[in-house]
Amino acid sequence: MPVNVLLDTKIDLPVFGRGKVRDTYDLDDKLLIITTDRISAFDVVIPNGIPDKGLVLTQLSAFFFERVSDEVPHHLIRLIDNTRLGEIGLDLPQELVGRSMLVKKAQQLPVECIVRGYLTGSGWAEYKKSGTVCGLQLPSGLQESQQLPEPIFTPSTKADEGHDENITFQQMADIVGSETADLLRQHSLSLYQRGRDHARKCGIIIADTKFEFGRLEDKLILIDEALTPDSSRFWPADQYEPGRSQPSFDKQFVRDWLAKSGWNKEPPAPALPSAIVERTADKYRQAFHLLTGRTLLRP
Repeated sequence: MPVNVLLDTKIDLPVFGRGKVRDTYDLDDKLLIITTDRISAFDVVIPNGIPDKGLVLTQLSAFFFERVSDEVPHHLIRLIDNTRLGEIGLDLPQELVGRSMLVKKAQQLPVECIVRGYLTGSGWAEYKKSGTVCGLQLPSGLQESQQLPEPIFTPSTKADEGHDENITFQQMADIVGSETADLLRQHSLSLYQRGRDHARKCGIIIADTKFEFGRLEDKLILIDEALTPDSSRFWPADQYEPGRSQPSFDKQFVRDWLAKSGWNKEPPAPALPSAIVERTADKYRQAFHLLTGRTLLRP
């Protein structure tokens, strides 16, 4: 198993924010985002990380940012690689290569834009009880993991701590304004469909995904990450079968083990067994290679 899992960063720069996975540093009109190997589940950070996870999330996001830039502007200025480590004029440790991005500083919108293309997870649990997903009525008789007739947009709050909460489209409009809410829904559905179509050609089903947006000079831009195993459910297309849960390329191994561990989903979370860590790391790497056709850039 790989060692030296990067869970924390210590950079001599002003701290802008520290999330469950990413550490962000303030560079005046720009930000330096470093994606660690920390992993969270049920909105709680796990004590041990997943080797190479930060590399996968950063480089996969950069790949999709480039592919969707004609749809909506994004915050990425450049991926920090070996040739560019010195270009930004910062004294950064070599181990941050491949897991760091220089981005535009935007005002983050306090909502998460979730698109669901298949009936799974919390959506399936709600559907079994009420025939709805996040309050949206769906046709009767659908099976677990079945593709929905059309992708649905189900926003949530953006919580810095604790659990995000599903909200209605109208509640989102009350938070960000009706015009912005319409644009967020439009962009999210279009970005999901483009990512889904690309992934399907690569042998992966994107069951659902989450986007985050910010405002820069009164324009919406895509921020954070895009179509990664952390923000999406990835299923192998050749093993897809409606009516059951699906094998995955994402952190479902972690969720499944935690669900069976007896943990109450409140901090602190238990440490993961090495076998779960290794299987999850392998799936992250596999998803990256299938979706991009590239080799991971390493320090």
